Amino acid sequence: MESFKIRLAMKNLLWIQGLSCNGNTQSILNAENPQIYELFSKINLLYHPSLSVENNVLDIVEDIYRDRLSLDFLVVEGAITNNKNFHKIGDYSIGEIIEKLKNKARYIIAIGNCAVFGNIPSLYKENKDIKGLQFKFKEKEGFLPSDFKTSSGYPVINIPGCPSHPAWFTQTIITLYYEKPLILDKFNRPKELFMYLSHDGCIRNEYFEWKYEAEEFGHKEGCLFYNLGCRGPITHAPCNKILWNRVSSKTRAGMPCIGCTEYDFPLRENYFETKKNIGIPEEVPLGVSKRAYITISGVAKTLKNERVSKKLEETD
Repeated sequence: MESFKIRLAMKNLLWIQGLSCNGNTQSILNAENPQIYELFSKINLLYHPSLSVENNVLDIVEDIYRDRLSLDFLVVEGAITNNKNFHKIGDYSIGEIIEKLKNKARYIIAIGNCAVFGNIPSLYKENKDIKGLQFKFKEKEGFLPSDFKTSSGYPVINIPGCPSHPAWFTQTIITLYYEKPLILDKFNRPKELFMYLSHDGCIRNEYFEWKYEAEEFGHKEGCLFYNLGCRGPITHAPCNKILWNRVSSKTRAGMPCIGCTEYDFPLRENYFETKKNIGIPEEVPLGVSKRAYITISGVAKTLKNERVSKKLEETD
């Protein structure tokens, strides 16, 4: 009886999925410090479509709707639609489930780019009502009203990524669990995480500074921005500060950042090409004018850094 009372006192979390590849679920299974079982020893997991043994989600939704069960965290993975031909839970569309729960949850967290911005599902032109929870790409035209807030006073808290890094989720939810303040940016992303650029902490920054560019993927040397489409200098994400599996990131592995935490992630046609106009990238690093970028690049190219012109194994 004592353990039952303790469990009732725990904060409740319900995880539901819309139009999704399930990638964010796979990501959080790799969570470390805390690991996923440690997180759910503090928080009562009411239901998760991949982790729960019993498929009683509609009973749980009804209990929450009827105020028989409290809901602290509603976590939504996947894009939202009212079209049951695309997605449904029992006899309900994912949109109808959100309508039932939106005013019951103390916090609503959108995890992954589909839930945040609509992402690839929102590109489907035959069904224009597919969208993120509070955004559709750049515009605040998501499933919920632009001024929507939960009882906590927060709008939908967005943790984008394709998929999102597990630590971004666990860090955010632990902050809310202990009722610490969470500062959000204009896309409702936690600033503590998304005030950084993917470029920050990149081990290729020396090559970026000297404009020494890589021509192929997979090599340790060279910047991937000018030739290979790297979005690191214009993408808000801490991928090179909070490493994946504590080991690596795309740029460390020799692959360009593809900007998967931004609203325009699925809108680009070629992820591995830097579009240029008269040799100048159409999009230059954030905070830098094109004139400044041209000037800095010109100065860097007139000088020579012996270190970056060699293979790393050949340097002293």
